[in-house]
Amino acid sequence: MVVYKADRERTDRLFHALSDATRRDIVAIVLHEEQSVSELARRYPMSFAAIQKHVAVLERAELVDKERRGREQLVRANAETLRRAHNLLDGIEVVWRDRIGRIETILPKPDEGARR
Repeated sequence: MVVYKADRERTDRLFHALSDATRRDIVAIVLHEEQSVSELARRYPMSFAAIQKHVAVLERAELVDKERRGREQLVRANAETLRRAHNLLDGIEVVWRDRIGRIETILPKPDEGARR
């Protein structure tokens, strides 16, 4: 699995955004139903401004989209970016499973080591 240089910054933003528990929670919430930033802010013991910053990080990572409707800013998940993250993790898993498989072929089995 290769992350090409052109995608590196985009991938870094994606995983940086997902590294925070509050942001992961926000993505899970808006994946089921769009929410206003105000509704999201009521769910957490932090300031409205802090939630706005979390949403901005998610938006830069393309994990959520924001749309202004009247006085509200509605937040919804971007399923395509979530699929991309899933595919990247699947690719990493394939690489590591392959490495583990190769290690198993070069290490002696427990009963083979006793016979030597």
